[in-house]
Amino acid sequence: MPASPSTARAINDRLALRLLQQDGPLTATQLKSSTGLSRPTVADLVERLQEAGLIEVVGEAGAERRGPNARLYGIVADRAHLAALDVRTGSVSVIVADLLGRTLAEASVPIGSDTGTGPAVERAVALLERTAREAGESPLHSVGVGAPGLIDPATGELRVTIGLPAWHRELVTSLQKRLPARVLVENETNLAAVAEHRVGAARDRPTFALFWLGHAVGAALMLDGTLRRGASGGAGEIGFMPVPGAVGTLSAATCEGGFHSLVGSEAICALAASHGMEPARTPHHEEGAEPRCAASGPEQGYAAAAYVQDALAGAAGGEAFLGALAHRIALGAASVVSVLDPGCLVLAGEVGHAGGSGLAALVEQRLTLMSPLRTEVRAGELGGTAILRGALFTAREAAQDALFAPAGS
Repeated sequence: MPASPSTARAINDRLALRLLQQDGPLTATQLKSSTGLSRPTVADLVERLQEAGLIEVVGEAGAERRGPNARLYGIVADRAHLAALDVRTGSVSVIVADLLGRTLAEASVPIGSDTGTGPAVERAVALLERTAREAGESPLHSVGVGAPGLIDPATGELRVTIGLPAWHRELVTSLQKRLPARVLVENETNLAAVAEHRVGAARDRPTFALFWLGHAVGAALMLDGTLRRGASGGAGEIGFMPVPGAVGTLSAATCEGGFHSLVGSEAICALAASHGMEPARTPHHEEGAEPRCAASGPEQGYAAAAYVQDALAGAAGGEAFLGALAHRIALGAASVVSVLDPGCLVLAGEVGHAGGSGLAALVEQRLTLMSPLRTEVRAGELGGTAILRGALFTAREAAQDALFAPAGS
């Protein structure tokens, strides 16, 4: 059935707003070209969106052009603010941005293992509130939170996970109760995949898998442009995945006996030592995610990454170590590829980022020998910023429909 005039206007307005958010600022002529709408229709929607306070004139196109056709329109970016939190075992980082994703303020705070649950929660909440004030007076609309562990797909709540501090779950609950903003919680590995898909290594890939390699391991699955979480929110728990050569007995309570026992940071450090590598130098402590199946000692993820960097730099025993590590990663990748056939695998996390294109190429070579399904292996491009960027994308999307929904839609 043909759309009613009011429905057609709402559809056109949403299309124009989405284009202005993604590609703006734009002139009316550019909007006409991008939407395929007639000039009078574009003129009407521009006037309608201006009157609603959704868009404004932000400049003119070209130094020699003047007049109505040269006006550049952009969304009112300070209509509300967004926040992103990266919650790790020993710290919290926060970014506050406008509706275009431009960073307005950012900060982080360490939270020691000896900090009680209540004080840890208060420290994290205070950090967010202080950073939001520094960003300006616009209200905080949506907050994206990246945290290790399982997120209940029905309730959106962080589930109790062995090995993670109690204040993680209490922080999410406190934010949801105390903030007037909408709080959205997502597993941090999933958020890394969102960010790599939007602006990173997988921006040209609607379907791919991402491995987060650090203190432990996790995966995220993007199929046809949609993040897949699974029935219980556990899609990507590859630390438990049985693979050849895994050490220990498979258990639902730990990651022993699964893929984690081969490529978790402790296993990587032991592998480096077995190849005669000298102890890894002090790592740079790049901001990264706490992987799933996290246990004590997340700093070990940085030590494993440092071994990889040393090996790539030509350290003694490094070549054999990298070959063995690539073989282990390929074992897990082959299992995922045989089920999902993603066509692309992104290696992220402390170890994946440290390995870069060199480690990715080695994994791809070995994966080719294990699976007939052609899979390109790429290094993640965003490093430790991926979680915050993914959380910001999540908050921004949540605000779009609420704040930029034209009247009557």
